Amino acid sequence: MTERTFSIIKPDATRRNLTGAINAVIEGAGLRIVGQRRVKLTEAQAKKFYEVHAERPFYGELVSQMIAEPVVVQVLEAEGAVAKYREVMGATNPNDAAEGTIRKLFALSIGENSVHGSDSLENAGIEIAQFFTDADIVG
Repeated sequence: MTERTFSIIKPDATRRNLTGAINAVIEGAGLRIVGQRRVKLTEAQAKKFYEVHAERPFYGELVSQMIAEPVVVQVLEAEGAVAKYREVMGATNPNDAAEGTIRKLFALSIGENSVHGSDSLENAGIEIAQFFTDADIVG
């Protein structure tokens, strides 16, 4: 079934001008970019987006990193898009990520791991709605 998932190209990657290179990996894996926008997250947006981690010790650092530079928010579409994109991203720790994955290729560390992707179809819908309207998504 064709699904949509949400992606963020994070500040560590946009700072290094890697949007095009990451998009090439995404598209090369068979995911279509059907919505994309470069934005500068506010602190409130970042806190809302990562509120699931609010009690975790890394929450403050995560919010700070995400507002430091612009990000690229995306809607990706493919058969099984959520699982496919998680595979394309690779493990959170780039040292554990498979060869050819985005994090193996581009991440600097566990904290600066270049991309975010939804972990479920339900969360994909919630995350997409935070940044896109239906009119913004053209497939």
